[in-house]
Amino acid sequence: MTDFTMKTDADGVAIITWDTVGKSMNVMNGQGFLDLEALIDKALADEAVKGVIITSGKEGSFAGGMDLNVIAKMRDDAGDEPAKGLFDGVMGMHAILRKIERAGMDPKTNKGGKPIAAALPGTALGIGLEIPLACHRIFAADNASAKIGLPEIMVGIFPGAGGTTRLVRKLGAMAASPLLLEGKLNDPKKAKSAGVVDEVVPADELIAKAKEWVLSNPSIVKPWDEKGYKMPGGAPYHPAGFMTFVGASAMVNAKTQGAFPAAKALLSAVYEGALVPFDTALRIEARWFVNVLMNPSSSAMIRSLFINKEALEKGANRPDVPDQRVKKVGVMGAGMMGAGITLVSAMAGMQVVLIDQKQEAADKGKAYTADYMDKGIKRGKATEEKKAAALELITATTDYAALAGCDLIIEAVFEDPAVKAEVTRNVLKVVGDDCIFATNTSTLPISELAKASDRPEDFIGIHFFSPVEKMMLVEIIKGQKTGPRAVAKALDYVRQIRKTPIVVNDARFFYCNRCIIPYINEGIRMVAEGVAPALIDNAARQLGFPVGPLQLVDETSIDLGAKIARATKSAMGADYPDEAVDEVIFWMEGEGRLGRKSNVGFFDYDDKGKRQGYWPGLAAKYPHAEDQPDLHEVQHRLMFAQVLEAVRALEEGVLEDIREGDVGAILAWGFAPWSGGPFSWLDIIGTPYAAERCDELAEKFGPRFATPALLREMADKGQSFYGRFDKQADAA
Repeated sequence: MTDFTMKTDADGVAIITWDTVGKSMNVMNGQGFLDLEALIDKALADEAVKGVIITSGKEGSFAGGMDLNVIAKMRDDAGDEPAKGLFDGVMGMHAILRKIERAGMDPKTNKGGKPIAAALPGTALGIGLEIPLACHRIFAADNASAKIGLPEIMVGIFPGAGGTTRLVRKLGAMAASPLLLEGKLNDPKKAKSAGVVDEVVPADELIAKAKEWVLSNPSIVKPWDEKGYKMPGGAPYHPAGFMTFVGASAMVNAKTQGAFPAAKALLSAVYEGALVPFDTALRIEARWFVNVLMNPSSSAMIRSLFINKEALEKGANRPDVPDQRVKKVGVMGAGMMGAGITLVSAMAGMQVVLIDQKQEAADKGKAYTADYMDKGIKRGKATEEKKAAALELITATTDYAALAGCDLIIEAVFEDPAVKAEVTRNVLKVVGDDCIFATNTSTLPISELAKASDRPEDFIGIHFFSPVEKMMLVEIIKGQKTGPRAVAKALDYVRQIRKTPIVVNDARFFYCNRCIIPYINEGIRMVAEGVAPALIDNAARQLGFPVGPLQLVDETSIDLGAKIARATKSAMGADYPDEAVDEVIFWMEGEGRLGRKSNVGFFDYDDKGKRQGYWPGLAAKYPHAEDQPDLHEVQHRLMFAQVLEAVRALEEGVLEDIREGDVGAILAWGFAPWSGGPFSWLDIIGTPYAAERCDELAEKFGPRFATPALLREMADKGQSFYGRFDKQADAA
């Protein structure tokens, strides 16, 4: 079966329908391109065809993008010349879209040709927008849930099938920049306002309106194919355009700190392409696109943020048990976490019972959903009807009896084992034997908390990150006795709330916090050593981290760090390794500088909470050393502090799948997304070099950088982590 079919109606309009076999949304593959080209050739050659409409057979969507395995196949098929294979393959895609764009027109006179319209029933992403951009007019159905845009930058590449060049030529560099450099997605009406689509029409009139235009004998020559074309906003050496490109370069470097190769390559393609004729610009775009594809960062980002993320969301590591979708969830505790969990559960259509000790607190927790929906209504993202529907699903109460019928409980009370145990016992008196009990905790051992339950096989950890509604990762923790049904229930619930799950085994700090804490601690150690705080935080930002370790401490609160340090020291005794860190943290706590929440911390803040620079008292207490360390040394300390914990987590069986280690690191704390995650980064630099560098760091800074046995073994054998541990590769 083919993904593209064509029917010509009595009026001579050929309708090409894209309907990818076996997929809920259209995805372009190699054969699909060939099938589309064949139908375009047939339509252009048929004298009975007056024009063409390209649309979708999927209800509510046009296309979700390209199967990125197409790119991998181009590279693999090229053998010893992967760059040439990629370039030739990309230029082949350009040729097909250019054929659509020129539509049979005479190359010298621009006469003739047949109008080709794109009719988008809904979501159009990536190649799903690049094809319409090559058409002569884009019609979009008035579908408020549709998303239209070019999100490629989010997975480490940029639109490489002409989307970059066409969008800039259509809108100008300034107007195109949020869509290209930020991957901004719009609903159809906003896409029209932005100039991306040409018309928004009622869904039931989509084909009719497109057909009406096709038969109206319209002009179909694209502006950039006309003589005298001038780029909107000015080309690079136009006075206005010059300022645009200077500003764009500054914006890219400010936002990416030079850590993301795709953004720089995209800007280069736009700048260079704006100086030459359109077809030459396409070749330039293709060359920069291949440049990005050949960068190991691109492959790592695609693997982690597209392939692996999607696999985990689809249940790659789900136990083989029947469907466990949640119908009614009980949330214990109406604080910030409980309120957020209530919100995302109600938004997913579940009944929610929100319980707190006081009715006032429970009501406040429910009001969090109302406030969130009100903000959405103001931004046009929600409606009064959706707000009412969400609130109708939430019961805020103090009465445990309301939990009857719940098939999942999520406990989010104070981080105290005794309090959690009491809540667990009280809940289990009310719920049925089929109810799974989950505790939301970031540090307390799940196996210990499970002792409060008489059904430890139905007890599991679900670690949300704050704020719940914004953070995309959920860490699911298996206790020693957690059974497969509990794991499946947690995974199915996370899928319902449209977040990405990772599943780990119980251990101190689980996986995410286990890696985040050394990152923070290494930054604080350097402060005590006299390293300038600005060097520490900026070194991290130039690695692609959203915030440096010192800023992160201020955001999460210094007293929380002190609390964790005391608890860890109590548990580890003589093995506790972080006395040097505690000296700084406990002193800051004693000074009352608790971070952003107290408006004083490593930074000073104004009365609106805006950072005003590092606190001068920090340098007075810990004077800056006369000789500051090399930037790369600071960066390696910050990177290896985290990466080695990830390796140890794998070595000890806390992590069972390196895909979860990489995806979790990026989504949970923003681990250098360009690297693809800690294991991908080790593969990029190579395990032999990693082990060698660890030895150097350990000799200079101490045993926390000691090379784990697993890494040493892999270095000696010249192995990579994805070569040895990639379950997806094994399955293939």
